[in-house]
Amino acid sequence: MNSTPDHAPASSRQRQELRALATAFSFLTRIPVPPFAWSEHSFRQSTAYFPLVGLVIGALSAAVFTISAMLWPQSIAAVLTLVTAVALTGAFHEDGLADSADGLGGGWTTEDKLRIMKDSRIGTYGAVTLFLALALKLACLASTAAAMVPLALITAHTLGRWTTLPLVRFCAYVSEGASGKPLVGSVSARRIGLGTAIAVLPLLWLPLPQALALIAVVAALLVSSQRWLRRSIGGITGDTLGAVNQLTECAVLLFFCAHYAI
Repeated sequence: MNSTPDHAPASSRQRQELRALATAFSFLTRIPVPPFAWSEHSFRQSTAYFPLVGLVIGALSAAVFTISAMLWPQSIAAVLTLVTAVALTGAFHEDGLADSADGLGGGWTTEDKLRIMKDSRIGTYGAVTLFLALALKLACLASTAAAMVPLALITAHTLGRWTTLPLVRFCAYVSEGASGKPLVGSVSARRIGLGTAIAVLPLLWLPLPQALALIAVVAALLVSSQRWLRRSIGGITGDTLGAVNQLTECAVLLFFCAHYAI
């Protein structure tokens, strides 16, 4: 893995980190970033900032919810919030969820599953899974106490993007020629520590027992997803990274709804 030498000038390291940050936003969102020189090295370094991208998406979604809830019923605010998140990301992870559902649900062999995932067309499994995931998010946002929805959104989007770090560190990448393959092996202990430090920031606003419980929920989901993907296709693909992201978002929103239901 390429890395910035410890003896490199501080200004050089800062420029590389800024390029990695810009790469993370460029890769995961439609948010405009200043022009920068893209490189595979910056792409590999960018994983540490995926949780920060999620935090920003969550914060912008939370702002839309807060403003919308002042004008319309909470259910409408919830819809507008989902629209915002999808617009900010270009449905990047939702597409991965749909493709994963089509491949894992419709394929009998590993080769069939991977082939179906690469098909740009959405099938029955993908359409139903995507609809149910969005419906679940909508129901959670409409049923959680309005005062807690902003924190729920920020936490869900941040932890959802964080799941990519352990997945690309500990799982084999099984899809040839995919855009996410260069990320494999890019998450050093130092960078996974940076990403994790960012990811836990929203949890500081929760009571300690709830924060620990939520960590346990996300950890259990992540471990079970890793094992299932290894058994099903031998590892991960870019689509499955998006799928785990979406499952994590749903799990976090369900957690908040269970604890702070209207």
